[in-house]
Amino acid sequence: MDCYELIILGGGLAGMCAAVEAGEQGVNVLLLEKQDELGGSTVLSSGYMAFAGTDMQEKAGIIDSTKSLLADMVEVGGGVNEKTLVDAYGEQQLETYQWLVDHGVEFRSLEAVSGHSVPRGHIIDPHQAIQSLYRRVKQLPNVTICFNAPARRLLKNAEGRIDTVLYEAEGAEKKALATKGVLIASGGFAKSEELLGHFAPQLKGALRIGGAGNQGDGIRMAWEHGAWVQDLPYLNGTYGFHPSAAGPVKSQGLAFYKGAIMVNQFGKRFVNESISYKLLGKAAFEQPEQISYQVWDQTVMDKSVFDDPLYDFELLNRRRLLYKAGTLEELADCIDVPIEVLEDTISRYNQGVLNGEDPDYGRNSLTHNYGKPTSIEKAPFYAFESTVAMLATYAGVSVNAEAKVVNSFGEPIPGLYAAGEVTGGFHGAGYMTGSSLGKAAVFGRVAVREALSENAVV
Repeated sequence: MDCYELIILGGGLAGMCAAVEAGEQGVNVLLLEKQDELGGSTVLSSGYMAFAGTDMQEKAGIIDSTKSLLADMVEVGGGVNEKTLVDAYGEQQLETYQWLVDHGVEFRSLEAVSGHSVPRGHIIDPHQAIQSLYRRVKQLPNVTICFNAPARRLLKNAEGRIDTVLYEAEGAEKKALATKGVLIASGGFAKSEELLGHFAPQLKGALRIGGAGNQGDGIRMAWEHGAWVQDLPYLNGTYGFHPSAAGPVKSQGLAFYKGAIMVNQFGKRFVNESISYKLLGKAAFEQPEQISYQVWDQTVMDKSVFDDPLYDFELLNRRRLLYKAGTLEELADCIDVPIEVLEDTISRYNQGVLNGEDPDYGRNSLTHNYGKPTSIEKAPFYAFESTVAMLATYAGVSVNAEAKVVNSFGEPIPGLYAAGEVTGGFHGAGYMTGSSLGKAAVFGRVAVREALSENAVV
């Protein structure tokens, strides 16, 4: 049986950050990747990372702070986030941002998205980020990556410490020993119909667009050894995908955070469009036949951001996914909603914008506490049919602030760590854009430091 100091399960952002962190500390590491390539659900994401107080924000004249970041995170999470995890993120986030920059990860621009009081969505190309970390790993002879090697079970030693991973590779069953710890960074269960059926039956009709390997393997392995789980009651899909996103091109647009409204097939609004798009997804899925449209005008269209994964509305137009019309009457006909209802909906919304008070749903910002809504009145007008997709499951095994997996009594399970999408407790009832990739990078490295620290049980 091969012996390593640290075994990492999964090669997404959490696993790769952990591999680099451990490798640079001279640790003998084995990373097992289930698929034939790295990235997991990381490379399917929009590429936003939530950081505060960065040099990018300073150059853009954006005033932000860790305190504001954490306050937003807790507010979006409905106050049920694990405070210790949120605080740990706050302590590590700025240093993590700089660490990523130092390791070649390119941050392209800034935007305000779900849950942001100021623009703090630092945009990366997820593929570029993973490849930058992979290049560094290949420079470290003490780090081994094994592809097409799914982990199957975790085994305890005589002292009750998890120290062995049972996995498959090259058509054979193998075992590997980890003397300092096993880190589960294997992602969620967005592609497991069984687990989604158990924990999110209300999302049966949502598109399934998560990473192919996201079957909940890591959660199952941790469960076997008594891991507690968190945030499962808050599972929701992600809103803003075009119905064609189940295919090879996953088109998504969040025009509502730039000033669009959302209407159902009857032409009526049904939600405050500035809230977290996970909660928007829940509201949209409750509409008749689960059909809804984002509707906006040229004022919003002019806010299109070239090459942005969420705000490039011109790209949606070039892909022929937008309805475009010179009048609201023509637009209503295009999307087959009652003309008089849509006109009344927009008239009522516009009056609320002028009065500074949304009479129906209390919208007073573009997203969370940022930006001011504008009237929908400048032709041409646009509509984007939108639906809900299961891209990632923001729930999973419980961990403490040291990324140690804990049982139902909050006690660490010796030898076992977890980071990234496989964990629960951090997001709470909602989701701040950028906090998922953010926590992956932060806690992937935290897990390594804890596993190697003098206080780790060995």
